[in-house]
Amino acid sequence: MNVTLLPEIKQACPTLRLGHLTAQIIPAPSPEGLSQAIDQALSHYSGLSGEAIRALAPVAAARAAYKRLGKDPSRYRPAAESLLRRAVKGQGLYRINSAVDALNLVSMTTGFSIGGYDATQIDAPITFGCGQPDEPYEGIGRGLLNIAGLPVFRDALGAFGTPTSDSVRTAIGPETRRIWMVMLDFGGDPALEPALAHLAALLTQHAGATNLWMEVAE
Repeated sequence: MNVTLLPEIKQACPTLRLGHLTAQIIPAPSPEGLSQAIDQALSHYSGLSGEAIRALAPVAAARAAYKRLGKDPSRYRPAAESLLRRAVKGQGLYRINSAVDALNLVSMTTGFSIGGYDATQIDAPITFGCGQPDEPYEGIGRGLLNIAGLPVFRDALGAFGTPTSDSVRTAIGPETRRIWMVMLDFGGDPALEPALAHLAALLTQHAGATNLWMEVAE
């Protein structure tokens, strides 16, 4: 999945790296092992303060990038921060399928926001830029979302992904067989590579991932 970084992103996020993962999968309800790992993570992070969440290196870097692009990260939170806040509030995580649940587990435990997409619903070429005023976007569980100022993935059909919320159009569902997941590192964090490897291992173990490919791109 080749992604062209647009000038506004390059200027605002000079240390940006994207951790790419593609694979064939078989989505299914999460097995007991994955569900237990999610429950353990929720319990582990339940005692964090909001300040401690914001201080996590990947979260802090994402928030700083949002501010440079003109978006308030306390109103439109990066997804990893939102997941951790759910743990603190005792709200748990929505269980979608083994692929999405694995993504959410890794995002929560590493602080990296991760986009997860049905690759067959993406019409290349792909760019990564900044959302524009009144640009149409329907976020999963969010309805119509104001993406002006958010980092945004676009294809030939328009915007389909942000670090705040993935889109309904490219959502990973029961019929999905080929995925693209992209881990967003706004701060040049050395933890990106092991986090990507951990995601790959979980997808292989719990979502039947095959033909798996990974790459970190700057």
